[in-house]
Amino acid sequence: MTYQKLVSVLESLPKPKPADDAPTSLPRECQGILHPDEHLVPTMKEMGLDESSIPLCKFPGGETEALKRLEKSLANKEWVRKFEKPNTAPNSLEPSTTVLSPYLKFGCLSVRLFYHELKKILATGPHAKPPVSLLGQIYWREFYYVVGSDTPNFDKMKGNKICCQVDWDTNEKYLEAWSHGKTGYPFIDAIMRQLRLEGWIHHLARHAVACFLTRGDLYLSWEEGQSVFEELLLDADWAMNAGNWMWLSASAFFHQFFRVYSPVAFGKKTDKFGEYIK
Repeated sequence: MTYQKLVSVLESLPKPKPADDAPTSLPRECQGILHPDEHLVPTMKEMGLDESSIPLCKFPGGETEALKRLEKSLANKEWVRKFEKPNTAPNSLEPSTTVLSPYLKFGCLSVRLFYHELKKILATGPHAKPPVSLLGQIYWREFYYVVGSDTPNFDKMKGNKICCQVDWDTNEKYLEAWSHGKTGYPFIDAIMRQLRLEGWIHHLARHAVACFLTRGDLYLSWEEGQSVFEELLLDADWAMNAGNWMWLSASAFFHQFFRVYSPVAFGKKTDKFGEYIK
């Protein structure tokens, strides 16, 4: 039930198996059943969408793109070893982290491949440690998977044994303003507009808007925010989404209710001229 305890358990276990090689043919039981012309990914047109009206996707899908991004992310070995999540910027104009999460979420990238490639680099010199390191980010994923797998109603407040039962407010006007970036707080609004446009925002930006929606400012239920993230995030992952929302609302794992992210000062730390907001 705590991250550090899980890390100690994981590091006492045998290392995960290497990633499997890509198959060169379909399994025998699938031959004659799967036909390429029947199982292609539908086109935008087939889904009733006008492709010309859709913004250019910064993070295209697929394994080829995932492997390319993995190679690029791990190219600078010193950066990999020194990586610490709190030292990256939530409001940089281009991502200051790897953005491998959507590819892990959809299975475009094997987490075992990522783990073993990362371990090779960490073995070459001194490096940061979990929870802030890149390896620590993989462990966060495992942490929420483990807790979520054994907690009934993990994505809800009621009936969830680890979640504080809070009498949250209900305010559709506030929720609409927050989810569409129209609260009047420039830093919060910029984050939510980036999310709606690009499908991805920095982890610490997620912290800021989650805290703002719940215990920080609007006092609305974390379940409302969880639903918006589930809809808009490219890397929306059931266990991590629920776990992080409980954490940021101080409903589970973390209970320092008054330790909040300022919707003004926090953004200024890494963007004092407001370039991200502009």
